[in-house]
Parts: sequence; structure tokens; C-alpha cells
Amino acid sequence: METLKPTLLCIDDESDNLEALERLFRKKYEVLKATSAQKAFEILDTRLDVSVIISDQRMPVITGVEFLEKSILSHPHTSRILLTGYTDIESVIEAVNKGQIFRYMTKPWDPVDLINTVDKAYEQYALKTQLIQKNQDLQKALLELQNLDKAKNQFMILINHELKTPLTTILSFGELLKETELSEEQTLFINRIMKSSEKLKNIVEDVLLIVKGEIGLIPVKKDLVRTDWFLQNIPTEVKASLQAKQQTLKLVSELEQIEVDQQLTLIALGRALHNATKFGLAESQITVSIDSDPTYRVILAVENQGPQISAQLIEKIMQPFRLDENIMNHSVGMGLGLSICSTLMKCQNASLKVVNTPKGVRTYFLFK
Repeated sequence: METLKPTLLCIDDESDNLEALERLFRKKYEVLKATSAQKAFEILDTRLDVSVIISDQRMPVITGVEFLEKSILSHPHTSRILLTGYTDIESVIEAVNKGQIFRYMTKPWDPVDLINTVDKAYEQYALKTQLIQKNQDLQKALLELQNLDKAKNQFMILINHELKTPLTTILSFGELLKETELSEEQTLFINRIMKSSEKLKNIVEDVLLIVKGEIGLIPVKKDLVRTDWFLQNIPTEVKASLQAKQQTLKLVSELEQIEVDQQLTLIALGRALHNATKFGLAESQITVSIDSDPTYRVILAVENQGPQISAQLIEKIMQPFRLDENIMNHSVGMGLGLSICSTLMKCQNASLKVVNTPKGVRTYFLFK
């Protein structure tokens, strides 16, 4: 299959010059000729594929610079070359500024130099065209990804809402069953059903929270909150875990109160404390510190004493639905705790950071 030649438009009011240009370029280019600017504009109206324009400066009606300047409107990416017998600097400046020319060449031209110039001008045009096409492809791909992401979020919300309905029914009838007279085996079964149902309900609510956060459906209400209020209202399961592992919880705060969303911050703190108690050493201290610096108006940190976390694992547990088989002897779902923390921070224009310390791990909530 024959490859299409690039298109070269030559404008000169002298036919001999046009014939010379055609003979010079016809092997590599499709050469279009015009003896006036008017005829050249007619060609441009029908040929959008013109790669390079060579125009003489001295023509009747309008100059080459004026023609090249007007051609930008219809062919903004075409490379432009100006031929002229003038060598004054004013003409060169005018040609570059107004005509956006690739190169300014004087007559009589050197054939080798002109061929090389046109080839380079075409290379510039080809690169521009490829770049434009790639940008268009990227924009299209980005739009498709955005649509897919939007569809995914809508699907997750729909599915999770649909799961909530049967779960509510299971839990309701489970509570009713527990009030009836059951054998020891039946009691064991119903307790397992209720425990698993509650676990699934929590997962559904966690997923909904993350998805709503990603699409901006979590309302944020900032209030001034006393720093000691957070430890007075930590979740019951965190208190139970602290008691079971004989861990102590200490607050170190340089601020009496902070301006944050009270409930969202409490949920995030509760998740971080849950991780701290779960992975912290028994009979160790967990510290909650609150202060500020020139970069962050509030720095809330939770630090536990225990095993450190590898950089690879930190990256994994910051994302939802991650599994890691090296943490224990069997597969353990990392859960959504830190993903929820990250989501709740983003809602408040804050960020989450997890770092290792000499004795354990510290989780930061950084409010700008």
C-alpha cells in the first residue's frame, strides 16, 4: 500500500519559482501551487491536511507575512516558511511575531538548505499533530475513567443499600429468636449468625462511608472541640480492647481546643486507636498527642508500642480491601480502618500519615 505524501503548499506570484519548488519537492511531497494569496486561501479552505506552507514575501494585494498570519486561523499547526529577497531585521521580526514562521529564508535559496528546512518543518508539524492526537486520546481515556469511577461509586452505593435491607431483616428476626426458648446448640447457632451479620453490617457501613467520602457526600461541620472530649468519648470496643490487653491511654495536648468536625474526627480517632490497641503490646501505653506547627494548625497523633510496619505494608493498608498473608499464619483482612481515616481526613482538607517510631508506630492526622 502506497504511503500518502505530506502536503506542501507553495505561494509565489512568479510561475517560474513555483515550477522550481515543485521539481525540488515532488518526490517526497504532494505539492500544491498558488500564484496569489487568494488562490492559496481557496486551497486551504478545501485542504486541511497541509503540513508546510512556503510563501514568498513580496506578492500583490497582501504580503507573505500577512498571508501567513491569516493562515494561522484555519491551519494553526501547519509549519510556515517565508521566502524573501529582503534581509532587513524589521522584516524578520515581523515575520516571526505575526506569521509564526518556522524559518525565514532569503532568495535565491540554496536547494539543499531549503530541502532540509522543509523536512525539519514537516517533522515539527508531525510532532505537533501526534502530540495533539495523544492529548485527545488522553482526554478521552480520562473521561472514560471518570465515567467508570462514577458508575463504580453509584454501583457500590446501590449494592450496599440493597445489602442493608436483608441484613436488617436477619438481625431483627435473630433478636426475636434469641427471646424464644432455644436449646444450647440453637443458641450457639443464632449467636454465630448474629455475630457474622453484625460484622457484615459494619463492612457495608464502612464501604458506604468510603464511597460517600470519595464522591463528596459526607457533610462537614467544623466546631471548636475540647481536646479532652475525644478520649472521654472513645468507642466501647476500644475501651474493651484496652482493658483486655491491660493497655493504658494517655493524652498529651498543647491545645485546649481544636476546630474540626467533631464526629468525623472522633470516628477517625476511634479507628486509629482500634489499630493501636490491636497491634500494640500488652501492658503498654498508647499516647494521643495534639499540637500544631507552622504548617499544620492541628496535628493529632496516635502512637503505640509494638512491631513496626514495612513501607510496602503501609502503602497496602492505606487502601481498602487489602489482604496480606505475612502478618499472621493465615490470611488476614486488613479491613478498612485506615482507608476510612484517610477518607474522613480528606473531607476536612486534612491528610493521614503513618510512620514507624523506634518503639512502634505513629499515625498522624494533619489539618492544614
